[in-house]
Amino acid sequence: MSVPPDELTGTQQAVLLVLMAEARAVRNPELAELGPKLDKPNRDELVRRGLLEVTVERPAMLLELTDAGWVTCAAIIGADTPDRPSGQGKALYTVLKALRRYVDRHDLPISDVFGPPDEDPVVQTTGPNSDDAVNRRDQPDAPAGDVEARVRAAYATLVTRPGGWVDLVRLRRELADVARHDLDATLSRMYRIPGVSLVPEANQKTLSAEDHAAAISIGDQPKHAIAIED
Repeated sequence: MSVPPDELTGTQQAVLLVLMAEARAVRNPELAELGPKLDKPNRDELVRRGLLEVTVERPAMLLELTDAGWVTCAAIIGADTPDRPSGQGKALYTVLKALRRYVDRHDLPISDVFGPPDEDPVVQTTGPNSDDAVNRRDQPDAPAGDVEARVRAAYATLVTRPGGWVDLVRLRRELADVARHDLDATLSRMYRIPGVSLVPEANQKTLSAEDHAAAISIGDQPKHAIAIED
């Protein structure tokens, strides 16, 4: 469950936004370089509200958003500017409102905008033009039926039995050549098909930054695994 942005201080919101932008676990000293310093009272409050997961790895702590933290960040984007902001704070929330208009206009999940850097953002063509790099984002949208068939085929190769659970991280790796928006649209549509299930991870503490980034939000709830009954 997310927390209304107006129940968080400006510092708490800023910390969540930094962690969202990084889409990974961040060491506490590094967080102070990327955004505001997170003191113990604010850290404890974010943990209490279920927005932040803290892992102790000496000599520093690792800080990472929970699923509720991601949902809350999505709510912060476009929210009203907190009370008594600095000039930089006003500018930040003006930019965030513009970002909200963009993601709403294009029906994008926040994870499409804020995610780990692509390790291999381009693919090479074969044949006479094999020296030309083709950016995946420049490729045309794939037909929905073709993507669904790819999803079902990939699922079949990853699962040990029909109806078993497959993490979306593994599914996305298997379908790395499919555009994110095509795959997300197909998964959202398949979610309504009898025999197809998408669920959140029950043990949120086991989720990595990659798991969070691979999740798809349906009904304001991130889903991390898929099962398809034959």
